[in-house]
Amino acid sequence: MQTPTKPDIRLFSKDELIESLVSLGEKKFRAKQIEEWLWVKGARSFEEMTNLSKGLRQTLETNFGIYPVQIAEEQISNDKTIKVAFELHDGKICEGVLIPAGDRMTACISSQVGCSLACEFCATGKLKRERNITYPEIYDQVWLINQIAQKYYQKKLSNIVLMGMGEPLMNYKNVKQGIEKITQEIGLQMSPRRITLSTAGVAKMITRMADEKVRFPLALSLHAATDEKRTKIMQINETNNLEVLSQALQYYYEQTGNQITLEYIIFKDFNDSIEDAKHLHQFAKKVPCKINILEYNPIDDGGFKKADLKKVDAFKDYLEGKRLIVNIRRSRGKDIDAACGQLANKNSSVK
Repeated sequence: MQTPTKPDIRLFSKDELIESLVSLGEKKFRAKQIEEWLWVKGARSFEEMTNLSKGLRQTLETNFGIYPVQIAEEQISNDKTIKVAFELHDGKICEGVLIPAGDRMTACISSQVGCSLACEFCATGKLKRERNITYPEIYDQVWLINQIAQKYYQKKLSNIVLMGMGEPLMNYKNVKQGIEKITQEIGLQMSPRRITLSTAGVAKMITRMADEKVRFPLALSLHAATDEKRTKIMQINETNNLEVLSQALQYYYEQTGNQITLEYIIFKDFNDSIEDAKHLHQFAKKVPCKINILEYNPIDDGGFKKADLKKVDAFKDYLEGKRLIVNIRRSRGKDIDAACGQLANKNSSVK
């Protein structure tokens, strides 16, 4: 674990880095070399920056720090899903997942350590929110999962989803900067169209993203299509009800044209009836979207169970009969700590 006694060089903007280097008697062009080491080559120490003079590397070591994310644990599922516990510089734990599916290699990453939303069905909701994850730490999660994908499957990441621990729109500044670093030339050069931000529904921030005309797709964790049911399982619905969210999503689509996905975890005897499907249809028809029905990964001491497959199929058939685009996402990593927050919870309790 590294204690941040010196300024984190990765939190400096290009202009700030140039200014700092000049004040230390260095040339401006060194900033680009340093940035390439940090964001393209993934340097985790100044000593690795071999095209810089030994004197400059020592100067950097004296004045700045790099505080990289470390892998604390990996779990490999029989279905090839890989769950990762990441240790941050202060010993905090967050999670990431590599999900292989044919030619697609998807990284699911976290935006916060813990979460303040306390959704009833979520293992992360059992963890208090300890802090936001910085944009270099968001970048590191992607970098490390990309390394894992190449190590085990000889393929690079094709997609990223911010569906791990935390609510991305409650850490929007870092999330946005992290996405910028991932997509820039001095970065991983990934297309923003391959990065999906998943939110429990913060309407004012969805509107802000619309005004900023972000280029990445949006997913709403809906999970129930009536205010009564949604509020039972997601407290955020008390302040961001379905009507408010519907208006924000419509505005987002009008301003960006970006794809919207409605995520719907289907629970046994809670939201799995045809009546529930009718409510979902009423909500979904208000905005161009596709629907992902998610199989539930039960959590320890959880009060919800996985829905029966026959009911899931009937649910899907009803929606498709209404000409909606529907995908069923089967649960992955059932033989490991698969539910979001389980692995972090376990590692946190060990410390």
